[in-house]
Amino acid sequence: MNFNLDLLLENLKNLNIDINERQITLLDGYTGLLTEKNKVMNLTSIEGPDESAVKHLADSISVMTAADFKPGSKVIDVGTGAGFPGVPLLIMNPEIDLTLLDSTGKKLAFISEALDELGVNAETLHMRAEEAGKDSNRREKYDYAVSRAVASLNVLSEYCLPLIKTGGSFIAMKGPKAEDEIREAENALNILGGKVDKIIPVGLTDGAERNLIVIKKTKSTPPKYPRPSAQISKKPL
Repeated sequence: MNFNLDLLLENLKNLNIDINERQITLLDGYTGLLTEKNKVMNLTSIEGPDESAVKHLADSISVMTAADFKPGSKVIDVGTGAGFPGVPLLIMNPEIDLTLLDSTGKKLAFISEALDELGVNAETLHMRAEEAGKDSNRREKYDYAVSRAVASLNVLSEYCLPLIKTGGSFIAMKGPKAEDEIREAENALNILGGKVDKIIPVGLTDGAERNLIVIKKTKSTPPKYPRPSAQISKKPL
């Protein structure tokens, strides 16, 4: 087993999330492929069976406490990196329509090869988030955007909210400063058409403070957004 199964099961029990043998096998397979690839390519700094169980798998799966991912739901993982939270979410919810977006092609190539090997289907999208948000095939096409990227909420919102349908949700995975980030993002959310729906604290066995910020898309995002990334960084909304 490439991760600490007992530790994963303990965390999922605390989250009231059930898991079956096939899901365990697929999570183990993905973790093993990631561990091997990480030896020759810098995909993640999280290593070892305990860290993998909590910081990759349980952390990603905790997003299920924030939404009911119905079959056919269109979900985009913005800045997926090595496939988190998207791949574990897909393994736990195999009937969602998942897109894994990242600007680093090598990471997406690994994800695509790994999913093929495991027999799991998702779209990998090699594109910058601000480009996807302007693409008519992507803009306001998704029921959910999820992200655990490190950018502040006001910046992340400009990348993610343009991708979500009105009535859909953006789920931002955040740490202990969630309330502060929400205050700083108030103007951005007003402009982009989002409204904070709820904050869900996530308690995992490593003791780190985690919060899921659920932002409801209440109206269409104005066409000028998202702006180019340089503008987003220099002048956050």
